[in-house]
Amino acid sequence: MMNSVKTYTLFTHEDVYLFKEGRHYKLYGKFGVHSVEKDGKQGVYFSVWAPNAKKVSVIGNFNNWNHKDHILFPRWDESGIWEGFIEGLTWGTLYKYAIETMGGDILEKSDPYALSWEQNIQAASLVSTTWYEWSDQAWMEDRWKRNNLDAPISVYELHLGSWLRNEDFPDRFLNYRDIAKSLVPYIKEMGFTHVELMPVMEYPYEPSWGYQITGFYAATSRFGSPQDLMFLIDDLHKNNIGVILDWVPSHFPGDANGLYRFDGSHLYEHEDPKRGFHPDWKSHIFNYGKNEVKSFLISNAMFWLDRYHVDGLRVDAVTSMLHLDYSRNEGEWEPNIYGENVNLEAKTFLQEFNTAVYKEFGDNIITIAEESSDFPMLTKPVHDGGVGFGMKWMMGWMHDTLDYFKEDFENRKYHHHKLTFASMYMYNENYIMPLSHDEVVHGKASLIYKMKGDEWQKFANLRTLYVYMFTHPGAKLLFMGDEFGQTSEWNFTRSLDWNLLQYPVHKGLQELVKKLNHIYTTEPAFYENQFNKHGFEWVEADDLENSVYVYLRKGKRRDDVFMVILNLAPKVLDYKVGIHTGTHWDVVFNSDDGQYSGSGVVPEIVEEKYEEWRNYQKTMTLKLPPLAGIVLRKKKDKKYKLHRIKHRR
Repeated sequence: MMNSVKTYTLFTHEDVYLFKEGRHYKLYGKFGVHSVEKDGKQGVYFSVWAPNAKKVSVIGNFNNWNHKDHILFPRWDESGIWEGFIEGLTWGTLYKYAIETMGGDILEKSDPYALSWEQNIQAASLVSTTWYEWSDQAWMEDRWKRNNLDAPISVYELHLGSWLRNEDFPDRFLNYRDIAKSLVPYIKEMGFTHVELMPVMEYPYEPSWGYQITGFYAATSRFGSPQDLMFLIDDLHKNNIGVILDWVPSHFPGDANGLYRFDGSHLYEHEDPKRGFHPDWKSHIFNYGKNEVKSFLISNAMFWLDRYHVDGLRVDAVTSMLHLDYSRNEGEWEPNIYGENVNLEAKTFLQEFNTAVYKEFGDNIITIAEESSDFPMLTKPVHDGGVGFGMKWMMGWMHDTLDYFKEDFENRKYHHHKLTFASMYMYNENYIMPLSHDEVVHGKASLIYKMKGDEWQKFANLRTLYVYMFTHPGAKLLFMGDEFGQTSEWNFTRSLDWNLLQYPVHKGLQELVKKLNHIYTTEPAFYENQFNKHGFEWVEADDLENSVYVYLRKGKRRDDVFMVILNLAPKVLDYKVGIHTGTHWDVVFNSDDGQYSGSGVVPEIVEEKYEEWRNYQKTMTLKLPPLAGIVLRKKKDKKYKLHRIKHRR
């Protein structure tokens, strides 16, 4: 049968050159499908990279999936790109690429650049578009003020499939637009500045939670169309809420219609199984040394930031990318040219990724590394030898903190340093403090049941942990449900237990998180210096017998100072604190307040005296509620204020 595909191209010589050099970062404008006109006829242009294929054809519901009818043309420049124009096709057409390998096998592959996929086991691609009429211009113009490191960043992490389900049909997902109706006002009321969506790229296997991606350019159709997801993001932006997406450039599954052995060769994955196969996840690792793969991945990052107006990317599993021996025993990995375990190609890729997206978007966006080792300089600039991320997850803080709060009260003095150790390294990187989904699954228990004690003590502990987190230097991240004390582990198959909010202890915890978000986002002392040493000072770090911690948080103004006191013993204390001469303090927050379902003990400043106390010339004695965190504000120094006014004149 005569080939009914016509010649057509969107690629210039420069496009091909940059693609092969690993420096084409807008491939989504070239590869995949595009509605175009040829010779006065409307149709669809197809292009795909399959350099080791003998033949590539387009199959679909328009030709009964026949691989002999619509054969694409290989480009003459040996780029490995196959392309062509098919007249008359429209939006919604189902298609795949039938790729004949050099060995004669026919592989049916979905389009790596497809914008939409089917929701079934065959998962064909759909001819689709990302056209959308945005109405978030005000946010986009000013978002640099909310996404830069001098701004408060409080992130609510959620899984769209289990935050809220259809009440009448709990086994069904809500559409992106329906989720927006409930999610946007909730985030706004709670005071979070950003949401982080667990992967919304297309994935076939529900228990992977989205981390086993097959359609890297496709918004998962289980929640609706690309435009439906854009509506959700648009609505969040119009309410001054930023959007961070989980992005997974670390691996992909071996599904028959996916990237694995795409043209019969190891095209996207590394050929050496010691570097190309992930033993934990039974998935395949991208070949970061191949230029075309780097172009594919960096273009994918650009795509979400560009077409979907996303404000940040949290890069998943960076530790596994950077370490050749990750999850491997001796003999199962090979060192780099320096005899070390660093994957130099992956490091270079991450540096190029960060350089590219920050060059394109500047301070309008954030990149965040989910990285659990002490790999150096992850958030330092590339030109200084760093990897170039904006922030890094503070995994050490998270583990130490949760370990401490699991301890019996009488044993806490032996683990006192677990809450002070982070101050030894907290300015090595730009950290975000994560209490994420990983901590409430696989038998780890929900956060509330990690806490020690009876029910009242568990909630008091968790309230104080949140005071510690929200007043500690660094950005914040809290997983959905933790804000009201979800009692069961996270279950991706059903909605959160919103009915718990009928109980005062859960409602009180939610109110506490709301208040802490308000303090963090409105008081500059808690965010202006969150990534430098000028914003924090220990007052009492070594009182292990009482399990009390006292520290200051400081803004850029000299008189913008808060004191935080954590009493992590289940008893009321009359506690002496050293203060500087001439300073006076007011209690402005108490986690033991009755509105948060605390015991209602009022923290009072019982006495102030001029006496030397641990390098201070003055003391104040306070009544500390049990298992509570309190926040005090330094009263304004009127003499200093008058002096500044006089000086300005």
